[in-house]
Amino acid sequence: MPWWFWILLWIALIALSLLLHVTLGFRLFRKFMATVRELGEAGKRFSNISPTTETSDVDATSERSVPGSAVFASPEQMRHDYLTAKAFRQEVRRQRRVQRKAERGQPQSLHDIEFR
Repeated sequence: MPWWFWILLWIALIALSLLLHVTLGFRLFRKFMATVRELGEAGKRFSNISPTTETSDVDATSERSVPGSAVFASPEQMRHDYLTAKAFRQEVRRQRRVQRKAERGQPQSLHDIEFR
């Protein structure tokens, strides 16, 4: 084969290699920009969260028993108070879970939305 054939073959291989690298670079750039855009949207969405964090599920305005009153209360009363508070906390967590899933567009659990 003539020498110019080998030169053309090498030029074609280099051109195809450059084309492949440019294509991969373009795709990588587009994916990077999409990631940056999504991070910006997430930053805007989560920047609206109030700076005060809740430390308890129980409202601060609700009536609280006097400290030390549990010592003199009956076991039935303490059990009732405990189960009532537990049910309240579970309901608050369930409501937050339903709200969070609704905001994210995730499917709801039938147990959470009380479908029976």
